[in-house]
Amino acid sequence: MDILGMLEVEDFPTRYLFILVKCTNVWNKFGTQSTTERDLFLNESFPSGFQWASSSESFKVEGGWVEDGKGETIWDRFGHDGLAFENQTADLACDSYHKVDYDVYLLRGLHVNTYQFSISWARIFPSGHRGSQSEKGAHYYDKLINALIESDIQPVVTLYHWDLPQALQDYGGWTNASIVEAFKDYADFCFSRFGDRVKTWNTLSSPWVVSHAGYGTGEHPPGVKDYVVASYQVRVTHNMLKSHAEAFHVYNDKYRKTQGGKIGIALNSDWVEPMDPSRPEDIAAADRYLQFMLGWFAHPIFVNGDYPATLKTQIEQKRNECPLSDPARLPVFTTEESQRIRGTADYLGLNHYTSRLVNNSVGGCTPGPQGVGDFQAHVDPSWSSTASAWIYSTPWGLRRLLNYISTEYLNVTKVPIYITGNGMPTEYSGDTLNDTNRIEYMKSYINEALKAIFLDGVDVQQFTVQSLMDGFEGKQGYSQRYGLHHVNFENADRPRTPKQSAYFYSEVIKQNGFGSLKGDVFKGAEMQLTRQPTAGLNYYHRLVDALLAENIQPHVCVFLTSISNIYLKWKVA
Repeated sequence: MDILGMLEVEDFPTRYLFILVKCTNVWNKFGTQSTTERDLFLNESFPSGFQWASSSESFKVEGGWVEDGKGETIWDRFGHDGLAFENQTADLACDSYHKVDYDVYLLRGLHVNTYQFSISWARIFPSGHRGSQSEKGAHYYDKLINALIESDIQPVVTLYHWDLPQALQDYGGWTNASIVEAFKDYADFCFSRFGDRVKTWNTLSSPWVVSHAGYGTGEHPPGVKDYVVASYQVRVTHNMLKSHAEAFHVYNDKYRKTQGGKIGIALNSDWVEPMDPSRPEDIAAADRYLQFMLGWFAHPIFVNGDYPATLKTQIEQKRNECPLSDPARLPVFTTEESQRIRGTADYLGLNHYTSRLVNNSVGGCTPGPQGVGDFQAHVDPSWSSTASAWIYSTPWGLRRLLNYISTEYLNVTKVPIYITGNGMPTEYSGDTLNDTNRIEYMKSYINEALKAIFLDGVDVQQFTVQSLMDGFEGKQGYSQRYGLHHVNFENADRPRTPKQSAYFYSEVIKQNGFGSLKGDVFKGAEMQLTRQPTAGLNYYHRLVDALLAENIQPHVCVFLTSISNIYLKWKVA
């Protein structure tokens, strides 16, 4: 609960006292854990019916950037302006636009029961509006959805994962209030076209990243650097929340009764630990960090239709302290808008990758979340790093974050949590198939989700490993690999090859967790992969690629005892 929403308190020591009371069920709950206890592995199974997923995002994998009338997106423009790693672009990416059957057979090999992917708004509506509707673009998603369902894999569709039509950005994009109606109409079309088969919808994915990196730091397109005034970021957040709510109500009012689906939002958040758990100021700073990231979106949707009181108080305080820098005021929701936003989710989607240590600081008039929020974020040098400068492996943070979310946001609504994104990158070069670091990351994070369910009673119903395959990773281009499947970007055919992590994840899914996997079963699965004749497998992968490229369905009869047979069985058409 956002305690400042209940108390009109200006005295900081008193605020810290109440924050401490608030956090008894979160930071204090785990504060006495030893490292040994924290890292104990839980050999249990997930609940029956648990959803195991992998994911992709349209601009990262589809390619076909202007094919069949697709409109330009802000990420297309970003790449063509030479702003990604080594001037790389997503023009071809993984060429998934032409490889639906190939991608679905990879999913069958994983044994996932769910595939989460995003629709490119500009492929459906090239100009961002219904009047420019592309039937060929919509047909691509029809084909993908149908192929998934034929393989007993449920599609989970994200309406927006960052690739805004450039035509809308030319009019201000998410800063322009008219985008609310445009997004509502786009969502309406998607529900009407695909909703007879799609039963789970994410409206937005990691909207905080869009507002922070797209309109704050400028690291993502459209590249707006606005932390001095910060008016764009708060405006973007405001419009994205209203867009989400309008999409929810369209589904609720027009489609839920006949289609019977669910609709939610995928929010990103780190976990944070106070630098000094004995200092009330650091605990309060850790809470502010979460309110500035997760609470900015979660509080309006899951609590009371308004921004967290902590966030409002902190921003207003900076307006008083720093009049010369003219910091932005949070927009105010009308009573009607608040009522329309509150409760607009059937689940809370969570994208989570890493953690931070946070201490209280005096930010002064420094722009950005840390300056406005009066906190400083750090990493522990003992944490395992990854190819990404911001992702450190801290699996225990996931369990704690799930507990925090359950206490902070879901006490009243009682909706479940879907983990909609979790993964880590490796470098482009090196041993790209034997990704043992990713296996350890996955194993630990999945187990922490299991602990939250089994030991803490948190209602987690889905785990999504990011990503199905390597792809175009925005500013990093192809220099970082998140995939369970290796993609050869130097080959125009973009062949895919399963990594060790794919075999590992498949085994976890088949066992529904870790309860039946005692001893060295996982190590055995990994060893089977390392013993495989790579050249032989590559031959069959090339053969299947060629057949699928010609729209020829492979009919394969195999007798294999190794785990690799899951990748050599294709459903007979």
